[in-house]
Amino acid sequence: MATTLHTLMDIFGSNFNEEDSKKNNADGIILEKIIVPMIQRDYAQGRVGAEVEKVRNRFLDALKQAVVDSPVTLDLIYGDIDADGTMIPLDGQQRLTTLFLLHWYAAKREGIAEKDYDFLNNFSYATRYSARDFCNRLVKFHPVFEEKLSEEITDQSWFPFDWLNDPTIHSMLVMLDSIDEKFADIDNIWESLKNRAITFYFLPIKDMGLTDDLYIKMNSRGKPLTTFENFKAELENELRQKDNKLAEDIIGKIDRDWTDMLWDYRRENHTTDDEFLRYFQFLCDIICYKEGDTPQGKDNDVFELLNRYFLHDNSKLENHVELLKKYFDCWCDIKDYDSPYDFFQSFISHEHEQGKIRWDNRYNIDIFKDCLCSYGEISGNGNRAFALGRVVLLYAVVTYLLHKGEVSYTDFVRRIRIVNNLVQNSDYEISDSENRVGGNRMPMILKQVDLIILQGKIDVKLERNFNVIQLSEETEKLKWTSDNPDMAELLFALEDHSLLYGQIGVVGLENTNCFSKFEALFQCDYDAVDCALLVTGNYIQKDNDWRYQLGSSMERGMAWRNLFHRSRNTEGFENTKKYLVKLLSENDDFTDEILWGIVEDYITECEGKNLYDWRYYYVKYDEFRPGRYGKYRWWDFKNKPYEFAVMWSERYPSTKTYQPFLKEVDPDDNLDPENQGMSLYWDNGSWTVCENDAFVTYWYDEELEESVEIPEERIDIKQNEDGVDIENRIEKYKELCWE
Repeated sequence: MATTLHTLMDIFGSNFNEEDSKKNNADGIILEKIIVPMIQRDYAQGRVGAEVEKVRNRFLDALKQAVVDSPVTLDLIYGDIDADGTMIPLDGQQRLTTLFLLHWYAAKREGIAEKDYDFLNNFSYATRYSARDFCNRLVKFHPVFEEKLSEEITDQSWFPFDWLNDPTIHSMLVMLDSIDEKFADIDNIWESLKNRAITFYFLPIKDMGLTDDLYIKMNSRGKPLTTFENFKAELENELRQKDNKLAEDIIGKIDRDWTDMLWDYRRENHTTDDEFLRYFQFLCDIICYKEGDTPQGKDNDVFELLNRYFLHDNSKLENHVELLKKYFDCWCDIKDYDSPYDFFQSFISHEHEQGKIRWDNRYNIDIFKDCLCSYGEISGNGNRAFALGRVVLLYAVVTYLLHKGEVSYTDFVRRIRIVNNLVQNSDYEISDSENRVGGNRMPMILKQVDLIILQGKIDVKLERNFNVIQLSEETEKLKWTSDNPDMAELLFALEDHSLLYGQIGVVGLENTNCFSKFEALFQCDYDAVDCALLVTGNYIQKDNDWRYQLGSSMERGMAWRNLFHRSRNTEGFENTKKYLVKLLSENDDFTDEILWGIVEDYITECEGKNLYDWRYYYVKYDEFRPGRYGKYRWWDFKNKPYEFAVMWSERYPSTKTYQPFLKEVDPDDNLDPENQGMSLYWDNGSWTVCENDAFVTYWYDEELEESVEIPEERIDIKQNEDGVDIENRIEKYKELCWE
């Protein structure tokens, strides 16, 4: 099928001669007019909406580039030409209209002679009389360009107000404003257009007998191209400028193989367009990371990604296209599995299973599906819907799929466990933000993943990647499982415990007798575990100058995970490990009765010796044991161990914070929330606090303008030379004040 290359300036009056007629079914007809017929849809490139605006801006950017520097060809425009030389466009209406407006803008702004732009009168709309009349009036109008073009036009006496209801006119006004924004600083636009800066292929079709049905079928009346359709067209155009065969190969895969592969993941719109584009963004982000960069701070619209990585003159285009093919192809044929889900299910579980790794119940086993459904989106809490750690895991899986001939399935399952452990314990380290301490770690993280998946090795010297503590532990476990293959499954079961998530340092590889006991211990009441562990030894950890970490009675709280995961910012992890291992080693079995028995023995011992340290109060009285987060606030743990507060938040005191001695001794709940529960406030204006060796009541003296102690209401607590209570301060207060 032959076509002729034209500009909007030269197409009118063109003689489609006898040679053309043999190829195009036209009999030497001269094109006189282009009229968009009534059956055609309205002009759409000027519609209002985020997606349309993106398309409009990309198109105008391309036209601007053509005028300034690099001429462009706008593909094929064709339609039926009747005996009078009037062409009714079948395809190309939108492009022709934009060119009409651009030529009008250049002619009017640069004062071009009317005879030179008279051809614009030969373009019109027949969708509505208003659109037709608007085009005629527009060509005759001479704006002064002192205000917004649309406002200047609508202010004219010849512009009826109801024309704004015509969608074609409204879109033209929007487009004219956009053209003015893009081209206001460009000179000699008309000269560039005259010198064929913008061309298109034109195919005249004679006497097709175009019916309304044909227009509707071929032109999708009223339905603009989707983002995916525009994306695919632009990708194809760029690839064709590089290599026609390459373009046909990729577009063919998009239309057939990759659509078939994605088909089972389609949602309510019954297309795979969105799923394709989300995975495409994942791929582009991987390219970005692998090239040492970050997508943070960049426009990650799919068209911007296309421009960044898939333009025909990109020096790395062939590498990027090859990666595109591999990243999609690897899911098309996963041997021995009917679907990606079956493949994932073979090595992932939400519970511990031999031969599998455990993923949190919050996450879908099919991580590929999650990527297709949510990549690039933001969840309700403002975080990535597809977390960065999931990006790392999916990358690890894809890396295996691309190298199945080099990495056995057995090795992969062992190695993906390592990656999973690293991801689970590197929440802070997995970052692609240059503004965060450590900067963008993703390039080095992916490099570490490559080494693990492809070679089964860990490079602890590699800078700025996963958590260094976990990297060290995984290195030790690799050697340990190699030396103790018969014990590997016991280790993996311990790793998969919901409180450990892969980090087992709190038990230690040297304590193999405790591996299975850990599971038995935490099948018991967590409150009993907490109390039994504390009476075994002071296991608490300090995580800043005043905040301390304990356990919790809540199974799903953060307390235990914080305790069992070593951090460079906390003190006391070795104590936690010491007393946990002691508790595990000294008991062959664990039940609630056994644990509470340990606690009762401790309480009895303390009461028998009249020694009441803070741990006694903690296990004796429920109010002392914090909830979900297991946090205590201590002002001076060493010198004032009885001055502390129970926190009900992760990091900072709140109105729910309280002094547990006061809460335990006051049945009427007189705790003062404005003082974060650190005092009992009385009706007479006085208040009582718990100090290290006494309950002290104060009164505010207005004359002295300071708080004054009320001596007769002071309750001193006897202590030994080590500063430990030798009388139960809670019972003493109750006896003196309430009984």
